[in-house]
Amino acid sequence: MTQSALKTVRNDMKTLVKDAQELFREAAAATGDKADELRSKGLTMLEAAVEAAQNAQAVAIEKGKEVAAATDDYVHENPWRAVAISAGVGLLVGLVIGRSK
Repeated sequence: MTQSALKTVRNDMKTLVKDAQELFREAAAATGDKADELRSKGLTMLEAAVEAAQNAQAVAIEKGKEVAAATDDYVHENPWRAVAISAGVGLLVGLVIGRSK
């Protein structure tokens, strides 16, 4: 999922939650059929927000699996290079931790 798509989903989620909160506030003040209608709209909006979040999560999981598979392939094709990169990263982390003490 691209950055712009993630931003769009995030903005949509924020908008849906704000709208649902406003509807629930109105529903708390209203009575009778109007309150039931507002609560129903709020629940529908929250269900849409949950669905959007689940879709974003599914896409993120799929992308994570793709990255993991690509990394696995790279390590199998270039084992010594992967060892050298890991050792370099470990050395840098060790230096940073050593300096922070």
